[in-house]
Amino acid sequence: MAVTKKKAKWSATIDVALVVIRTGDSTTGTEMAIDTANQIQVEPQINEEDAVQVIKDGKVLAQKLGKSTLTGNRITSRDNVFSPEVAKILQGGQISGEGATLTYQPPAAGSGETGEVFELDVYSAEYNAAGQIVKYEKITYPNCQGTPIGLGTEDGVFRVPEYTINSAPDTGEPPYKLSYVTELPD
Repeated sequence: MAVTKKKAKWSATIDVALVVIRTGDSTTGTEMAIDTANQIQVEPQINEEDAVQVIKDGKVLAQKLGKSTLTGNRITSRDNVFSPEVAKILQGGQISGEGATLTYQPPAAGSGETGEVFELDVYSAEYNAAGQIVKYEKITYPNCQGTPIGLGTEDGVFRVPEYTINSAPDTGEPPYKLSYVTELPD
């Protein structure tokens, strides 16, 4: 049998070009574009099963290797602005009024209210050697749910909210889907 040799395909991406939160379904859902995010970090959530070994006089006689099972991803997003609509999706609560009279109220302590379950799309740009965008990498994370948000403030520094989102695939579902598109969605 001959060895197949191939050159690996690659993609050099940069920037958080766009983040899209999708709630509900294609007919009754909401799609919210966030073009102010400046950082997305993803930490795989792994369940570790320890190895079992038989060791005698310092020698390994037999062993069953441990297993690492991916259970989801913890996504940390930094945004350059605060959006009450995004906060409501991530942690629940109520929005009333509009414009200068807008009020956002997070869920009451101990209420058990949580935000919505949603899909998260993260777009990054791929440039060519001439410095032109040729396509966008799109990573979709399923079954996302936000965690409570803290809002800190500092003199002379614009607030940069940080959101923690947990994504957990359903049985038989991948932890994310990576695809490429030629342009960003509207």
